[in-house]
Formats: sequence, structure tokens, C-alpha cells
Amino acid sequence: MSWLLLVAAGLVEVAWSQSIKPTAGFTRPLPTLACFALAAVAVYLLSLAMQGLPVGTAYAAFTGIGALGAIALGIVVHKDPVTTGRILALALIVGGVALARATSPEG
Repeated sequence: MSWLLLVAAGLVEVAWSQSIKPTAGFTRPLPTLACFALAAVAVYLLSLAMQGLPVGTAYAAFTGIGALGAIALGIVVHKDPVTTGRILALALIVGGVALARATSPEG
């Protein structure tokens, strides 16, 4: 259950990362409210996941999922460049999260 909460937290973090730019430097009230709400939900879900997972493992996986999603959306939605380095970075993140999952005790 902790890993499901962690994945949910990571997915909300991806949404949060994409919600920052529309705030226009936090000058637009509704996008800013949405941004803060997404951040709060992501951290709340992370805190629930940390009840059953080591803090370091949970946070590393959380940020890894967020980074993976942000890079992937950047490539797919925003047409960010696809380079060998970026693909390698994605592979390393996926491998790191998978290794953390495989070697982490869950309460």
C-alpha cells in the first residue's frame, strides 16, 4: 500500500511541476491556487507513504517519479529535445526507482 501511495504522490508531483508555468510567476490567482493545492496533495500523499517506507527511499523514489514525468512530458507535450543523455537519464531514474522498490522493506 505504501508504494501505491508513493506512486500516486509522484504522479501528483508531475501534475504540480506542470502547473508552475501557468502561474506566470505566481501572478495569476487561479493557476497559483491550483499549483499550491497540487503541491500540498503531493506532500500529503508522500507523508502517508513514509509511514510504511524509509524516508530516504520514499523521497528518492518520489523525486525520481516526478523527474521522470517532467522530462517525459517535456519531450511529448512541449517538444523538448530528445538526446542520448536525456534518454540515459530517464533509464537511470527508472532503474534507481526499481532498485529502491526491490530492496526496500515495506511496513
